[in-house]
Amino acid sequence: MSERWARVMLSLYRAAGSAAYPLAGPYVAWRVSKGKEDRARSRERYGVASQERPDGPLIWVHAASVGETNAVVPLVRSILDYGVTVVLTTGTVTSAKLVAERLGDRVIHQYVPLDLRPAVSRFLNHWHPDLVIIAESEIWPNTILELGARSVPQVLVNGRLSDRSFASWKKRSNIAEALFENLAHVVAQSEVDGERFRALGARPVTVSGNLKVDTPPPPVNAGELALLSRQINGRPTWAAISTHDGEEIIAAEVHKTLASRHPGLLTIVVPRHPDRAEALFETFVGMGLAVARRSLDDQITPDVDILLGDTIGEMGLYLRLTEIAFVGRSLTSEGGQNPLEPAMLETAVLAGRNVQNFRDSYQKLLDAGAAKLVRDRPMLAGAVNFLLSNESARREMMAAGAATVEQMRGALATTQRALEPYIQPLVVKARLKVAGGR
Repeated sequence: MSERWARVMLSLYRAAGSAAYPLAGPYVAWRVSKGKEDRARSRERYGVASQERPDGPLIWVHAASVGETNAVVPLVRSILDYGVTVVLTTGTVTSAKLVAERLGDRVIHQYVPLDLRPAVSRFLNHWHPDLVIIAESEIWPNTILELGARSVPQVLVNGRLSDRSFASWKKRSNIAEALFENLAHVVAQSEVDGERFRALGARPVTVSGNLKVDTPPPPVNAGELALLSRQINGRPTWAAISTHDGEEIIAAEVHKTLASRHPGLLTIVVPRHPDRAEALFETFVGMGLAVARRSLDDQITPDVDILLGDTIGEMGLYLRLTEIAFVGRSLTSEGGQNPLEPAMLETAVLAGRNVQNFRDSYQKLLDAGAAKLVRDRPMLAGAVNFLLSNESARREMMAAGAATVEQMRGALATTQRALEPYIQPLVVKARLKVAGGR
């Protein structure tokens, strides 16, 4: 790599910032916790395919992690129904498992290659995609530029730009324009996101709404739900979900504040990263609280204060055990997490004020009276106390959330229309191949 090219790439990665997940620079390894990598498939990270490429047209769809994967599953299913092959890449082991559960062998799953030119070239030389669909905020300079050089259409769907990423790109507007002009189409989540992409040089831009609204509610094992519901036995409950460092302690402190006012109170804590569960367990016990760990199948006895949801893929279970949910990464961290899943499951939504990454969704929920933002622990305790004490107000928020999500639907249809000019020629090609093989 020449010195000039290295300087250009460094500027691109600095501009991309957190949006360049899972990389922060061309020499940074993927963001996977130690011991969580799928070692048997590690070569895929360097673009070495583990499966053969089928004949015929092929679309490469990329979704970084679980949230993005959930969002694109209905879109991928609609593409598969046309008879076009899909290679779906993700960046985490958890999302790979989700692909296997939701799509099975209908798609070819690969781990996304590192954004290094040799890895990207090796990947593209094998798969030769006819179209690339990228979900949300995956702005990878090497990959985008290499696809542009090969004249492969790239469409960004469910696109969003955080405040921080947009400000960073604006400082390097010339570089941003040189990168974003490689995108054939951007389908943005909101009007704000759409204007930001236009300001950075993307053309054309369509605003669809959030694809996550058009996904079904998170699933649940009916037997496990019935078992835990019997153990809880009607106790008052609230949940702190998708929490980040510091928010679990806040939840525990809220529990201690409210326990005397609401006898039998059970607090459900679901950390965003379950590998922190052991440390959280010790912290809670050190605070004098009795804890049941879901991963150990601990029984929720009447003396249990906290159910620690230290499992992956059971958000549908935890949300169905309560009617009040605080959504994390919003008090002690910035950006927020997706409030749509609790809303669609008729759960009153609480969150901190740092919800920039989901601004549009939160604004709609707030306008409808389906969510409330809190600034600190005392305000969170007050909000939980109010909702536990006022059934009518709680149920109004719950109903408003479900109704708001229903009104927000339609992003999938808009996205499909935007993709139609790129997909239809491939559909024709696929049908001709089938007809020719008869």
